[in-house]
Amino acid sequence: MSSPPPILAAGCVLWRPALSGHGIEIALVHRPKYDDWSHPKGKRKRGETAEACALREVLEETGRRCTLGPRLPTARYTVAGRPKEVVYWAARALGGVFEPNSEIDLLVWLPPGEARARLTQPRDRELLDAAMATSRH
Repeated sequence: MSSPPPILAAGCVLWRPALSGHGIEIALVHRPKYDDWSHPKGKRKRGETAEACALREVLEETGRRCTLGPRLPTARYTVAGRPKEVVYWAARALGGVFEPNSEIDLLVWLPPGEARARLTQPRDRELLDAAMATSRH
């Protein structure tokens, strides 16, 4: 018996120049369904590229358009017994406005160290570390 095909998803470690003018801030989203803090991400639609999915999910979850930067490691884990693969990029936030919804009720912008401490999953902290190592802010 073959294993089920993986759930395909994409997302971003979203950043912007800090409003203070010093360093950067990382966007984290809160999902009330799971009561967790994570990077914006979501499932790919049929025929959608990973890049298009990442851009769409960032817009849907944060209200921000963004420009993709360096590719980050792909996260692989299991959800309800099914494999999931999430392709990530570091991405610079552009314009837009956040509006809370039933899927994402909060958006915070934090310095990298505070963002790392707030993230719920260790794999999300690893992605943040990878983004900080590869991005040129």
